Amino acid sequence: MQPPMGNERPPPPGRPVSAFVPGAAVPPPPFAAGGPFVPPPRQGALLPQPGAAAPPFGAAQPAAMGGYRGPPPSQVPFAAAPPPQRPFTSAPLPQGPFTSAPPSQGPFASTPPPQGPFTSARPSQGPFTLAPPSQAPFAAGPPPQGPFAASAPAPFRPPPSSSLGQPQSPTGGSLPALNYVRPPPLQSQGFYPGAQPVNHQFPMSRPAFQQPVHTMPPPPMGLTASFGNQAAYPSAGPPVGGTLQSLVEDFQSLALSSAPGPLDGDEEPVKLLEAYPLNCHPRYFRLTTHAIPASQSLVSRWHLPLGAVVHPLAESPNGEEVPVINFGSAGVIRCRRCRTYINPYATFADAGRKWRCNLCTLLNDVPGEYFCALDASGRRYDTDQRPELSKGTVEFVAPTEYMVRPPMPPSYFFLIDVSVSAVRSGLLEVVAKTIKSCLDELPGFPRTQIGFLTFDSTLHFHNFKSSLSQPQMMVVADLDDVFLPLPDDLLVNLVDSRHVVESFLDSLPNMFHDNVNVESALGPALKAAFMVMSQIGGKLLVFQSTLPSLSIGRLRLRGDDVRAYGTDKEHTLRVPEDPFYKQMAAEFTKNQIAVDIFSFSEKYSDIASLGSLAKYTGGQVYHYPSFQAATHGDKLKHELSRDLTRETAWESVMRIRCGKGVRFTTYHGHFMLRSTDLLALPAVDSDKAFGMQLSLEETLMTTQTVYFQVALLYTSSSGERRIRVHTAAAPVVTDLSEMYRQADTGAIVSLLGRIAVENSLSDKLDSVRQQLQLKLVRSLKEYRNLYVVQHRIGGRLIFPESLRFLPLYILAICKSLALRGGYADVSLDERCAAGFSMMILPVKRLLNFVYPSLYRVDEVLTMEPNKIDTSLKRLPLTMQCLHTGGLYLLDDGFNFIVWLGRMLPPELVSNILGVSLANFPDLSKIQLRECDNEFSRNFMKILKNLREKDPSYQQLCRVVRQGEQPREGFLMLSNLVEDQMAATSSYVDWIQQIHRQTQS
Repeated sequence: MQPPMGNERPPPPGRPVSAFVPGAAVPPPPFAAGGPFVPPPRQGALLPQPGAAAPPFGAAQPAAMGGYRGPPPSQVPFAAAPPPQRPFTSAPLPQGPFTSAPPSQGPFASTPPPQGPFTSARPSQGPFTLAPPSQAPFAAGPPPQGPFAASAPAPFRPPPSSSLGQPQSPTGGSLPALNYVRPPPLQSQGFYPGAQPVNHQFPMSRPAFQQPVHTMPPPPMGLTASFGNQAAYPSAGPPVGGTLQSLVEDFQSLALSSAPGPLDGDEEPVKLLEAYPLNCHPRYFRLTTHAIPASQSLVSRWHLPLGAVVHPLAESPNGEEVPVINFGSAGVIRCRRCRTYINPYATFADAGRKWRCNLCTLLNDVPGEYFCALDASGRRYDTDQRPELSKGTVEFVAPTEYMVRPPMPPSYFFLIDVSVSAVRSGLLEVVAKTIKSCLDELPGFPRTQIGFLTFDSTLHFHNFKSSLSQPQMMVVADLDDVFLPLPDDLLVNLVDSRHVVESFLDSLPNMFHDNVNVESALGPALKAAFMVMSQIGGKLLVFQSTLPSLSIGRLRLRGDDVRAYGTDKEHTLRVPEDPFYKQMAAEFTKNQIAVDIFSFSEKYSDIASLGSLAKYTGGQVYHYPSFQAATHGDKLKHELSRDLTRETAWESVMRIRCGKGVRFTTYHGHFMLRSTDLLALPAVDSDKAFGMQLSLEETLMTTQTVYFQVALLYTSSSGERRIRVHTAAAPVVTDLSEMYRQADTGAIVSLLGRIAVENSLSDKLDSVRQQLQLKLVRSLKEYRNLYVVQHRIGGRLIFPESLRFLPLYILAICKSLALRGGYADVSLDERCAAGFSMMILPVKRLLNFVYPSLYRVDEVLTMEPNKIDTSLKRLPLTMQCLHTGGLYLLDDGFNFIVWLGRMLPPELVSNILGVSLANFPDLSKIQLRECDNEFSRNFMKILKNLREKDPSYQQLCRVVRQGEQPREGFLMLSNLVEDQMAATSSYVDWIQQIHRQTQS
């Protein structure tokens, strides 16, 4: 059995592949039923050609799938010994791409398949094999019975792969005659030999494995240690794609197998900590490849983003507290040249009186208060007792020299639109009740400051002086020359004025109950809020329900300009129309004010312009299109509560320092860049991450290891100045293949998504999607060039194991709300709001947003409540997984889509919804509530568990019935990214297209 290498995870799951042969399983053809099962080759070995002769004496040990290592196959008496386990072993050569042979026969043909974790009751059940058609090579398959048809052995269990007819298009017609023949299952890799001739004597004959022919392995290059997100390859060759069907299977969907368990789209590369145990956890800092290129030439051949995703205030893994260190009179220990903080990779010399900076190698003096003797190995005796010398993530208490001014109290100022649309939608009541319920939980007690300003066509200031029993409202109608009617008592201490604030919140909904004003003076209101907050800073929360229409900052209705789409002016719709908002954002940032935007407009509200306030101040954009309190109230309450009560770092700046030869040059996220590498963040929290790109400063790197250090200087809500420091190390490599082996798909996709969103602000959507595809093609083409000559596999698709899911995720990004289609596909506000969200989402949440989770829930509703969560199985995003008799739940982190199959029993629907569909035809108005029956209680428990996994947002629940158009189209079908939809490729077509382009 091979030793564990890389990330030990269950194999990707089996499923019927979209756009191929839909339908239920049929009995295997005569020639396949009695054929032998030959285990797949070990990882890296070349796979057989369809029709090649089988080796008579057994086969090599099967490869682990996706890093999962199973037991070796049972050995027949003359079986070959397992291959030697060394970093690079030999790979067999193909026996010719067009050879064919009858099914294997002979004394060893009946050897039973190995009973490892990857086998099933029937042979040749690959993870994504399709149901075979009738017995002629191009005959049509049986009528589709759905993936859950009774004739299938189990839901989504693939049938034997011994024969395949002509692949079918997503619309049901035949694809061009490609004469592809299905090989045995390729659990980890395969190759793509192109068109194969049909064996007219035995048209359904099962392809057999080739006899391996050994070649000289390439010399080991780069780092020999195995670490990172994926297992390093134990053999010389890369994974290679097989026939058309197995090619798609090699790039499998993010589904699950019926046996081993779930496979999340993203897994933190915790195996890195085995090679570099002193690194901070990958949750805080993830490189796109954990192997830094040694030269500019390697960088130019990488083609994917070279950089990192930083999540400085991520929740600690396993609930561990970040250690806080106070150096006292010694002061914070830093390098006097590059200002790096003391960290586990620093070394000590001169009997402990000197320490060497690991970034710039300067020898620094150790303060007397910090001195400790060294042991025989040069290690301090107190290393294990000092977290800053033994842990990759720590917090230092900053002395007074790290303060420009005394720490300010946490301040919350609310700017609330009270025009007629806000009153009628119920917005004021929800906002007032939510703020009041959060007053006890606002951070910074008892120092917290609070204030309110309401506006329509005029500005309404509110006096919260503690001596008052009721707040006083003062109206300013002069919008061109805004002034404060009171110098004080507009922003007050919450403890002192609590009774006045509560009185205001109780009266707010009724105060403007009869308001019929349709105007919005947001620009002057922002200027007034700035005047109130400029001395203290804090967080400004803007609740906007009408397009700004008066005075400075007035915006026009430009979201319905169809003529702009597809032209060079298209991108102008996605950037701020008025420079006022960016100028205000710069002023807010300079005065440590972060802005969060809550937009509720029924019509176009120009999120592109309003969102720039959040973009440049470290804030966030929340979008509730066509807000109605009955529908969106719970979502707004949860998200506003979290925004107010989550732990926040105030008055922050962040800098990432790098070792010699590299530096970060481009940053992506919500911040203001104060200098070339200093990010100004008036407020930052655990829900925000940042992307950044790396470049080499030297033509040739001379160091063996590169070190990175993220430093976030901030004020805690309690008023303490602190520095959170994350330190990490990565090896320098001279081998491009090592960069691919250590690639981190999650970080790459997160960075690619941010770059694509930013590119969409200066280019057409179609061009942005083409750029994403081009990066993928160039990357796979470069990787292919590493192996194509040596292993003579010119016609096949070769891909790195670590990036198996990258094509699917890039396709998902192209079909995401922010980038898909054109004018008619997504409203402009929704597109811009999705773009702002993608810029701040951490890796795991971003991947779930572009490739949502799909579950079938009707099968688990009768289980015991404590077993339901573990029984939910994630399904591929394809229509073939939606059975007409099923109840499905799609979760993208922002919405729950509940899909009701046409044949779903009415009693089950009534139990869950609490109403009969016959009496309630408009499903858009259904509010899901727990009913007094087992099905409803279990269903609501599923929703609750999914929400608790990611509390940063509350998913809005929307119910849609099969065939209910157009709602089914834009709610459910548009999220099935593996299917073909309006002018976009299916996943199958996408993989074929990528393969063709890598050949050109």
